[in-house]
Amino acid sequence: MEVNLTPKKDSYNSLDQSTKMLSSNGVPDTSVAFGSFVDNYISKLQSCFTDDLKDNIRQLSIHLKSAWVNGQNVFICGNGGSAGNAIHIANDFLYGAGACGSSPSLPGLRVEALTANPAVLTCLANDTGYENIFANQLKVKGQRNDLLIALSGSGKSQNIVNALKIAKDLSINSFAILAFDGGECKKLADTSIHFKTSDMQLAEDAQLIVGHLCMQWLSDNKPVKINS
Repeated sequence: MEVNLTPKKDSYNSLDQSTKMLSSNGVPDTSVAFGSFVDNYISKLQSCFTDDLKDNIRQLSIHLKSAWVNGQNVFICGNGGSAGNAIHIANDFLYGAGACGSSPSLPGLRVEALTANPAVLTCLANDTGYENIFANQLKVKGQRNDLLIALSGSGKSQNIVNALKIAKDLSINSFAILAFDGGECKKLADTSIHFKTSDMQLAEDAQLIVGHLCMQWLSDNKPVKINS
């Protein structure tokens, strides 16, 4: 006996209507339908990507390809959701950039999320202060012409500010992906990708989209040769 698991054509509409009609306590709810909420969120996210940002995202992609070709290090840092995004983006650059796309697979970028090692983070926070957890890693690992990508919603986190200052001292190229008013990070980074939103979730979504844009561009524009 076959069981038809395909929903009736009006099932989703009925579910949406039920969601609109009832709140969590069973009282009729006159709030906007969930579908409209989703449409509004996506519209706000799309509006973050203004034309003036596209060239800065392109510049980041070019710097990433240069680092890839020349065997330079890419460091990514952030706090909270941005810390998670740093790890996610590092994974995409380490493996996805070289493995994906129609051209032959290549080893990926030399990339490290400075947020990934809890032993290092807690050691540095305990011994030197939370504001130095990224700067101290860069002092040890960073070299001239490496690349730092700083992720910050506010642009005011002191550990991100300090990382950008050290990057400047070490002649490490720096990009900051920011929101709100950009904070001090907007002034310190060599190039800022500043999304003009005061919504932290949209800011974190935008960070990851920039990472994915760069990863897919890299996978479509792989270098002919990687210098060791």
